[in-house]
Amino acid sequence: MFIRAYLRASTIDQDAERGREVLDRFIDNYGHRIASYYIENISGTKLERPELKRLLRDSHPGDVLLVEQIDRLTRLSDDDWKLLRREIEERGVRIVSIDVQTSLIALNPNSFFQGDKIIETMLDTVNRMLIDLLAVFSRKDYETRRNYQRQGIERAKREGKYLGRKADAGRQQKVVYFRHEKNMSLSDIAVATGYSRTHVCRILKAHKESCSTAT
Repeated sequence: MFIRAYLRASTIDQDAERGREVLDRFIDNYGHRIASYYIENISGTKLERPELKRLLRDSHPGDVLLVEQIDRLTRLSDDDWKLLRREIEERGVRIVSIDVQTSLIALNPNSFFQGDKIIETMLDTVNRMLIDLLAVFSRKDYETRRNYQRQGIERAKREGKYLGRKADAGRQQKVVYFRHEKNMSLSDIAVATGYSRTHVCRILKAHKESCSTAT
């Protein structure tokens, strides 16, 4: 069994590695070590995440996908979560999250099951239900915060107080750097920065960088 840790932050300005020490301490208490880390700055609402995909490609049946909380793994819509969950299960990978006590069984199954297949099946079923429930809560939390944000903007506009979103100069410079220095495609830059392809192209044009050859 290999334990593969997945760490994610929503934007490039946030520290995606913030939870690394927490995961290290947690897994050390179970007498295991983390084999590899997969770290990226991208919204949990996106199904296509390069590092998460790489983690799954690297994994073998019986391996563990370790996260600090379920919302680090998903804020996906119900349909997208079902797709991701199916891929994880088809690869025989077990999700372990610190906030889901039943998932910890994967780290030391013998101490829980003691060879009892009925108990094993029951605990697996309960664990799956809890993870699915937390996935729903994670999406709901995302949608609630978006609604509050939208309501705040609408109110500010009515009161003439809305000045628009401030341009993130550092993030925009990363777009130019990825294109000019790394020759990355529009799609790859969008994934790396969290911008849409259209926004990436707009930034490049503003900095007099061409979008014509980016794909």
